[in-house]
Amino acid sequence: MSAGIAEQEHQALVTAYGRLQRIAESRSSAAAMKAWRLLSGVDLDGSWQERVGPMLVRILTAGQLLAASSGQTYVDQMVAADGLAPDYAGGAGRVQVRTLAGTASDGRALDTLLEEPLIGVKTLMAGGMTLTQAMLHGQNSLLRIMASEVADAGRGAAGIAMAANRTVTGYVRCIRPGACARCAILAGRWYHYNADFDRHPRCQCYGVPSTKGRRGAITSPTAYFNGLSRTEQGRIFTLAGAQAIRDGADIYAVVNARRKGSLYTFTDTTGLRRQATREGATRRSLYQQRARREQGLVDPRNPRSGPPAGPRLTPEAIYRMARSRSQVIELLHRYAYLY
Repeated sequence: MSAGIAEQEHQALVTAYGRLQRIAESRSSAAAMKAWRLLSGVDLDGSWQERVGPMLVRILTAGQLLAASSGQTYVDQMVAADGLAPDYAGGAGRVQVRTLAGTASDGRALDTLLEEPLIGVKTLMAGGMTLTQAMLHGQNSLLRIMASEVADAGRGAAGIAMAANRTVTGYVRCIRPGACARCAILAGRWYHYNADFDRHPRCQCYGVPSTKGRRGAITSPTAYFNGLSRTEQGRIFTLAGAQAIRDGADIYAVVNARRKGSLYTFTDTTGLRRQATREGATRRSLYQQRARREQGLVDPRNPRSGPPAGPRLTPEAIYRMARSRSQVIELLHRYAYLY
């Protein structure tokens, strides 16, 4: 089999697996919305305990089972497409999918997890929100839970199969359309077969198993970015972040600059408020070494010496202060977004 035909077969298997996962998620979400609408506004607790809560537990359990049921088949088919045979350790021949359903991915009972949207509704109403508004917030929270838990069951089954099948050496993290910026920069990264699959609620990432015969197709973060419309680029990466990437800035540096807890504001020497990031701004960072060298604050023989060079501006701050395209490029380089 030629490399091109083999790659087409791999992609077809990945596409089919992804379709089954989305079907499991969409069916569960649709059924959950119907159940949610059965809540009585005059007796939230009673209607939940008698009907809605148990219904949602059954719906989510069924969704988890459906998502998990295709995990081992997907892995085995990918191994077979490489011309290899599965090699399961003794007693590890089948993934027990039922162990991945009926409980939350963090180990909690499903009824406890699924009650969170109801608790949220009552909290919002106590704060002055109308029943209709609070119910809409609760429904959105419920759909996030359903999608995340179903997807986790699917990923869990595939992960177990990859760990048990000794033909599999690892997996490549890939993304589907709609992935966030944080996930986008992880696209194409190879992980050992037993590495945890870090994800967030409604994460769009999935793993493609790799073998000794095929390390796995690489999905470039830049290719993902370039495949988006300008509107989607701006929505996912922020307007200034997307423009910085289009101007040649490193996509990892741009996304990491907005890592949670990194952003802050300061007043510059002209009295203007600027946005800065703590990410990539430590004493040993490329930005600090470059800035101290340019400002004459460092001994050339010891680039990590000298006082700090000051805050590292974000792409947003750079585009607000720059007067020209050439100044944009100069500042992106100065603040280590361009290498």
